[in-house]
Parts: sequence; C-alpha cells; structure tokens
Amino acid sequence: MRLSLSEISTVNASFAEDVAAYAAAGFDAIGLWEFKLPDDDAANRELLRKHAIGVSNCIPAVPSILQLGIPGMEGPPDPEERIDAICASVRRFAAYEPECIVCLTGPLGDLTPPAAHAIVLDGLQRIAATARDAGVRLGLEPIHPTERETTSFVNSVADAVDLLAEGDLDDIGIMVDTYNLWDDDGAVGWLAANSNRVTGVHVAGRPGDAAGRTLPGGAGPREQELVDALRAGGWQGSLDVEIFSTPEGFWGLPVNEAARRAHSAASALLA
Repeated sequence: MRLSLSEISTVNASFAEDVAAYAAAGFDAIGLWEFKLPDDDAANRELLRKHAIGVSNCIPAVPSILQLGIPGMEGPPDPEERIDAICASVRRFAAYEPECIVCLTGPLGDLTPPAAHAIVLDGLQRIAATARDAGVRLGLEPIHPTERETTSFVNSVADAVDLLAEGDLDDIGIMVDTYNLWDDDGAVGWLAANSNRVTGVHVAGRPGDAAGRTLPGGAGPREQELVDALRAGGWQGSLDVEIFSTPEGFWGLPVNEAARRAHSAASALLA
C-alpha cells in the first residue's frame, strides 16, 4: 500500500505548499480537494511530477448530489446543477490519473427516502457514465451516522452496497473511511471479502472529538482492523489520511509539521 495525505488535513496551506510538504514528509500521493486546485491544471500536474507524488482520492468542489448541510459547504440547492458540477469535476480530475473520485449522496433534507433515492440514483447513473468515458473510478462514500442530517443518508457499507445494487451500478465502488466505519459492525468482514470493490481509503481516528478528527492509531485498534481486512483481501491502493479539524486542533499546525505527523501515524498502520 502507498501512503497519501488528503488536502483538507492542511486546509490553510496552498496546493503548492501541500505538494512540497507531503513529498518532503515521504508521502507517495496526495488526496486532491478541487477547491484548493489552481486553475492551471497543466502547471499543477507538472508540480506533482516535479515532486514525484501521485494522486489518490479526489473530492469535487460540489461533492454530493443532494445539498449538504455543512456550514460553508452547502453549495447550490438544485440537484441538476450539482450533478452537472460533479460530472465537470470528474472530467477535470481525470487528467490527474487519480485512484478514485469520491461522491456522496448528501442528506435527505426535506425529501422522502424514495424521492431522495430516485434523484441520487439518476445522478449516480450520469456521473458513472462520465467516469467511464473519462477512464476513472468513482467511489460512493458511506458517512458516519452522526452526520446523517448534514452529509449523507448512506451510513454503512451495507447501505452503500444496497443503494448501488438498487441502481445496477456495479461499476461504482465503495470509498472507505475508517472514521465513518468506526461503528459499522459489518465493515471488517465485507472489506476482507470484497476488497476489489474498494476504490479508496481514508484513515483517521475515532468520531466524537470536539477538536475534530484525530490521527489514526491513537484511539484503539479499529483502524488497524479495517486496514488489515483490506490487506487480507489483497487491496493495494493508498491509505489517505484525512483530518477535519479546528484551528485549535490539527488544522492549527504548520503544513510541514502536520505532514510529518500524518506520515508517522499512517506508516504505523503498515508496520
């Protein structure tokens, strides 16, 4: 497995600062967040080549089909506009040759579950077609149940698999996040048996910390169990550290220090 750091983990640094710091810390790859990417994609790719760093998981500027309830990340309310935006992001990210492009359902909001499912399945069909044409993999990410009202109505691996089966979306995989699957009792067994359906992996510590997510490895064996299940199933992608935090927490660290700490924590999972 390779090691990667997701750019949201160093939210206050620029793309160029991220690339330099992640490479210096020893990361093999970077998880791109589109809102941090400068407009010149050719120059961005050249910078990645210069630092010999690949691309793991990409997060579109509009990451979900239904509107998010996260302050500052809501985006447009119209699902059609959101689907078009995600398709545009897929086409843009394809030039970076990523391991995976991530998609979320978004929360139910005022919709009934059947209405939300219909909108999301239609959107996933269209986004998946765009991903096929662009030659990239698309991963649907289950989100921790505590974020059901703000981020996604898909809250377990089983939820994600069932939704994709409902739409006959066999070519969309599952984006794994150890934080989001912390309480998912079925995750370990499913990952060991179905690692071929995993498009990417985010790693972070347990939910519930007031200062945001923590680095993996400091809150018990759960991340190790999930990573070991993937390894047992033969999965060979990147472990992408993804830390949402606060200015008082991980986000308050200088980018070079944050990258060093993240690399040390991720390396321990593979020791």
